[in-house]
Amino acid sequence: MSKQSKWIHLLLLLIIICVFIWSSIKAADYLTWVLEVSPAVLIILLLLVTYWKFRFTTLSYLIVTILMILMFIGGHYTYDDVPLFNWLKEKFHTQRNEYDRFGHFAKGFFAIIIREILIRKSFLRPSKWLIIITLSFILALSALYEIMEWLGAEILGRSAKDFLGTQGDVWDSEWDMSLAFLGGILCLIVLSHLHNKYLRKIIE
Repeated sequence: MSKQSKWIHLLLLLIIICVFIWSSIKAADYLTWVLEVSPAVLIILLLLVTYWKFRFTTLSYLIVTILMILMFIGGHYTYDDVPLFNWLKEKFHTQRNEYDRFGHFAKGFFAIIIREILIRKSFLRPSKWLIIITLSFILALSALYEIMEWLGAEILGRSAKDFLGTQGDVWDSEWDMSLAFLGGILCLIVLSHLHNKYLRKIIE
């Protein structure tokens, strides 16, 4: 790993910390903020603890950075009320703020991180089986997140309304999982070739 890569990783971490601090200032609802940012914070801590033992490619860290920022934005405003998507709602006369759906679609890009773990820590190599297993993990993680939201709602009751972000859609969970799956497919189509280039630098 080059010194340049380490500096890039440090810069990405600083960006994450800055956005995290911003998201905590005058958040719309602090209970929702805690619920929304907690998974992101746990992921960041895990990556920091394992950095010297298992260092991901810069591409993977860039994707993680973008996804963490999206989660912090959702936590700050609540997923139902992100300003840009409120403007899009009014502009295109949609029935809901679509940031929640956009966020779940973006979470499908965790496919690159899962792909990297599988290639570097298992017998799998770029193949149809790698694609199938990676997408299966995306679906499983998306379903786990929906279960966590359901449990949060059961425990907290009405105070978890903004955390659920269903906006009155009874099929919200199914939409979220489907969009994460589609995001994973698009991610693998668009980024797999680039990801292989980064992996060769590590494996070789």
